[in-house]
Amino acid sequence: MNTRIASAVAALFLACGPAAASQLQVFPFVEAVRYTHHNDDYTVRVRTPGGVWQDLYEYKVKVDLDNPSDASMVYFNFDGPVEVAVQKNNGRFSEVKIRPTGKGVKPVVRGRTAYFTLARPENLSVEFDDDHLHNLHLFTHAIRKDMPAPPPRAANELIGNGAPPDFTQPVVYFGPGVHDGEFNVRSNSTVYIDGSALLKRPLIINGVENVKVISDGLFDSVDMLAIKNSRHVLIDGPIFFNQPHGTMRCITSQDIEERSIRTIGAGKWSDGLGHFACERVTVADSFIRTSDDSVTLYNHRWDIWGNTRDIVVKDSTLWADVAHAVMIGIHGNTPTPAHPQAEVLERIRFSNIDILDHDEDDPEYEGAIGIMAGDDNLVRDVTFEDIRVDRIEEGKLFNLHIAYTPKYNTSPGRGIENVLLKNISFTGEGAPSASVMYGHDAQRKVRNVVIDNVTVGGRKLTAPEINVLDIGPFVEGVSFK
Repeated sequence: MNTRIASAVAALFLACGPAAASQLQVFPFVEAVRYTHHNDDYTVRVRTPGGVWQDLYEYKVKVDLDNPSDASMVYFNFDGPVEVAVQKNNGRFSEVKIRPTGKGVKPVVRGRTAYFTLARPENLSVEFDDDHLHNLHLFTHAIRKDMPAPPPRAANELIGNGAPPDFTQPVVYFGPGVHDGEFNVRSNSTVYIDGSALLKRPLIINGVENVKVISDGLFDSVDMLAIKNSRHVLIDGPIFFNQPHGTMRCITSQDIEERSIRTIGAGKWSDGLGHFACERVTVADSFIRTSDDSVTLYNHRWDIWGNTRDIVVKDSTLWADVAHAVMIGIHGNTPTPAHPQAEVLERIRFSNIDILDHDEDDPEYEGAIGIMAGDDNLVRDVTFEDIRVDRIEEGKLFNLHIAYTPKYNTSPGRGIENVLLKNISFTGEGAPSASVMYGHDAQRKVRNVVIDNVTVGGRKLTAPEINVLDIGPFVEGVSFK
């Protein structure tokens, strides 16, 4: 362990000689978690090309509610190329795969160690012999030039409890160490979270505006960071793991950017990024592994009312150990005298997305991509473009239907209209069933769906096909390109 400590505490390493253009930033682990959070399945090191190897702390993270397992996670920041070495410490192996495979990261194996080079920051899963339950999650980011420097400390000093941040100031800094307490973020403030900071409670972002959260650090076992009734909020960079339920919720808020969110959750109902009646939201450059839906777009639920509009989700990786990568529209507001206005979800775009897995046991709700309009919701003007689906353990590629089940709904949805599925490729791996589209009745239909260059196992969809695509009743205007 001494070697790990010495190398980890070197928080910023600048290479010399031919690799001088590369910079590497690793973060000391917190002393309080030295034994409780470590997973010894792998030894992971990183260096600038030809430089000195630096050891990383391998965090233990829970995955897959159906089959609870301990996986691993490491993280660091860098600019320029870096080399990574992942040694498997337990048992032999035959092959190593790094997903998403479309990132083009190819390992070279020597003995029990896989070596590979990263040219740019990526969020990846390193898997030995196709083991998805004990894999290594590797999260990286560019080095932040504006992050405050941590206070100086002795070379052999590890970090304990962090100094409490001062939320009365316009700049709030979570320094190295463990932080617990009530974190009420004020308007017109910037929150910085050091890469050696570990938060045990969520930030509270409620009724505020003009807030930035810039994080290299960790949220450990935190139940739901919520943005509620707020405007102009940026969340950039946090890593969440072992949360008992979900990761983040956006509730009746506008002009929200969720960037570089990395999360691994295996708790019950552990949704990733949930959105309820929010408008003008962008999710980008994120890695979301969950044991419930990875990204959701809803309207009414609980005491929440309103519409969902102008949503962009792009350049991200979604992994649903349980449930769906994408779920849209199942919760809304059945009109009542107190709330007479039915709700709309519209102008939604998902692009450049890797879906690594989907597993759902309930046939009605299967779908890596799900639009299931319930509670008088109208879902319209939705685009899925450049989507790559690696595996479906059990479920469907897509599911577009008008939903009405007593478990979730008080009425069927009003309709699903104007949906584009373009450049979507599914390998065919796993045990998928046929994708579906169906309406509810003559007034509540699925209308105007374009299927443009959608492939399953390398074969292009050109019409309904047994075991591949079923089109049910109350569907009109489906076209294939």
